[in-house]
Amino acid sequence: MSLVWLEAALPLGIIAGMLCVMGNAQYYIHRAAHGRPKHIGNDMWDVAMERRDKKLVDAAASSN
Repeated sequence: MSLVWLEAALPLGIIAGMLCVMGNAQYYIHRAAHGRPKHIGNDMWDVAMERRDKKLVDAAASSN
């Protein structure tokens, strides 16, 4: 009677495992498609700074 909780442990383990598999699949698919991990919380300011940084790096590379 004290091992009744084992009936719930298997389904909960399966659900938790599938959530981990789905999250890791999204991470690796995004990294394979874009070449870097996804930036969490990327807003318009971050996008503008990434564009600025890319322009600066390109300008520095072309001047050398």
